[in-house]
Amino acid sequence: MFLQSIEKQSVFHSSIPLVPMGKYAHFVVLRETNSFPLFRTDEVLNFAQVSAGLKTNEIMSRIVVFKRKQTTPERLTGRELLRRYNLTTDEENGDKERYCEYNSERFCKHCPDCIYYGFAIGQEGSERSKVLVDSAFSLSNYDESHQSMTFNAPYEHGTMSKNGVTKSSFGEQDHVLPQIFFPSIITIRDPTEAEFIYVLNNILRTKRYGAQTTRTGTLENHIVAIAFTDGEICSNLKLTQKLYDQLDVNDAGQIVKGPYQAATLIEKAAKILPMLLKEDRVTTHLLFDGEKLNTLIEEVGEIVTQEQTLVQVLQQAYSECENYAVRCRPPRGSSDEKNKAKKATKTK
Repeated sequence: MFLQSIEKQSVFHSSIPLVPMGKYAHFVVLRETNSFPLFRTDEVLNFAQVSAGLKTNEIMSRIVVFKRKQTTPERLTGRELLRRYNLTTDEENGDKERYCEYNSERFCKHCPDCIYYGFAIGQEGSERSKVLVDSAFSLSNYDESHQSMTFNAPYEHGTMSKNGVTKSSFGEQDHVLPQIFFPSIITIRDPTEAEFIYVLNNILRTKRYGAQTTRTGTLENHIVAIAFTDGEICSNLKLTQKLYDQLDVNDAGQIVKGPYQAATLIEKAAKILPMLLKEDRVTTHLLFDGEKLNTLIEEVGEIVTQEQTLVQVLQQAYSECENYAVRCRPPRGSSDEKNKAKKATKTK
């Protein structure tokens, strides 16, 4: 319906299946920091000690960006578009069927965000995410990837003193430096065409990640490749370690430290991907990289930058998710529905 450069029947479903059907779309992404983002938990950056590469026993400390710090900004990008074109609403007194409140017990349970990315509302039900994401690890080590910076909160006249009293609003935070790369794989399980475009558009549009996104956190997502397979592929850590093994070395045989250039890393990552896919023992139906990838990205760009076709994609995605939600509900008179009604009566 939308994409002409993909053999849709082999990689997309016509509707969202109720059970896993073995079709996977993988976005291989290099996340590049373009400012000083804050990926923190309890005021400190998260890091892990892991092997530097697959060919070495050297241990390296790497910054870790947990999964929710990646998916939440992308989900909010998609939800923003759904509200803009009146497919969902945040006004509780408006259309109750389309009222959807993020990260609460007021998910609508049938919009693209709820169905694609999942939700959990206690006894009210849950939906497992069809977008699979894992923690990402910095390509470079912790020491060369972050910097501790002090901050203050001056008065309006620009100093920290007022009426002879100096404020104590000083602090220190660890920031990730610019041009730090986090290789990441985002997987859609059993995608439809509209779902594929919706998720890819969220990845390409999202520009800010981490804490304090109104002041910092700019990040660019470089799509290295898109692979359609019949199973899951390697982890983010393995991809990072494999890419680390491909970095240039100096005369002493040591890895040349960053900052690295995005174009060089994209080329190296695309080169190792076929080897990783072979090691994963999956059947690769389609692999888009290089010129084929550029053609696909440009085609998606044409769709999502024209309001008419963008709205058509969103409406198609919404219609598919509504249909899926209806098929997931137990039929009237079934034992599941009766048990639910009994629980509701007891609660009252």
